[in-house]
Amino acid sequence: MQLSSINLPNYLIRLGLCPPENQNQLIIKPVAAKNFNLLVTLPDGKKLLVKQERYNQDGKTAGEFGQEWRIQEFVQHFRELTTLHPYLPQVLHFDPGESIIIFRYLDEYRDVMEFYAEETIFPSAIAASIGTTLAAIHRATFNRDDYRHFFSQHSHSLPETVPNLISGLERITPEIFGLVPVDGLKFFALYQRYDSLGNAIAQLGKTFTPSCLTHNDLKLNNILLSNHWEQSRDRIVRLIDWERSRWGDPAFDVGTLIASYIQIWLDSLVISNALSLEESLRLATTPLDQLQPSIASLTQAYFHNFPEILTHRPTLLLQIIQFAGLALIQQIQATIQYQKSFGNSGIAMLQVAKTLLCRPQQSIPTIFGTEGGKFNASLLAGERFGERFSRFC
Repeated sequence: MQLSSINLPNYLIRLGLCPPENQNQLIIKPVAAKNFNLLVTLPDGKKLLVKQERYNQDGKTAGEFGQEWRIQEFVQHFRELTTLHPYLPQVLHFDPGESIIIFRYLDEYRDVMEFYAEETIFPSAIAASIGTTLAAIHRATFNRDDYRHFFSQHSHSLPETVPNLISGLERITPEIFGLVPVDGLKFFALYQRYDSLGNAIAQLGKTFTPSCLTHNDLKLNNILLSNHWEQSRDRIVRLIDWERSRWGDPAFDVGTLIASYIQIWLDSLVISNALSLEESLRLATTPLDQLQPSIASLTQAYFHNFPEILTHRPTLLLQIIQFAGLALIQQIQATIQYQKSFGNSGIAMLQVAKTLLCRPQQSIPTIFGTEGGKFNASLLAGERFGERFSRFC
């Protein structure tokens, strides 16, 4: 790494982020993450987060910070987008040559997943604020050729063709036996057993419609919640870690968010060889019905603040549900890759993912906690929208 606790003070002084007389008063602590991060506390109490990308064996980085900085350039370039600033992280410096980026650390925030884990409550107001924020970003950038052109200047920012939604599953080769543990091979065997699953993913890829700025990695731990959210519910969340952002499909972002809520439920399952899958689902320590109001509030707020999206994409809700299933499969792949495991919890997640992908219409009551495949009218914002949405469901 280029920076450490030893040379970081001088680096910050050169950037004008730290007065020279304070260099011996800085408190510098490492922060556990996939990158090499340092948290700096200045004498006045303000904090900076210094992130450095790790180098691979060839001495190169993935270049993900460039995309994070690209979002800042995007909002600065188009003045009408300054309203999005309160939803984004505050970037103070970016060094593309050394892959270093510095943020103002938001000490008065914590990530939403941490809030849910510590408080064990799921207020619908928080989910609604997330849906409202995401709708504001999607709506502000929707179907603008000038915005699309801005991102197309960097080919990695714009998928020219249908993206490869599931890496490595289209064609299993013998090399997989040297890369995946024995438990992980069960996943590939189960995946290939269901032709309908592969067909559903292929069909979903054909419907992928890049039309606005998307975060593309919108999990609950990439959303910050204000510590004072109960006192002021206006703009109480920020979206961070835009390293994978691109000109993409809005359904992907919303689906990934819903999957993040579903995963809270699946991670709380009581797993035992003595229990059937149905019994494990029923005995979850965080039952799905505790999360359904948040999922419904998030979706309601999104469509309420971006109603015209349904004119362009009348089947968007079904695609959102399918993308939620896809996100669960991607999580299974990540667990196999990094934790080298695929057990009963993974099998349960795969079963849920398969249902969402192959039967999105029938999944609506399960995901949103409604009867008859319709949203409860009280969950919908406005009679006109409620009638339209209920007819669609």
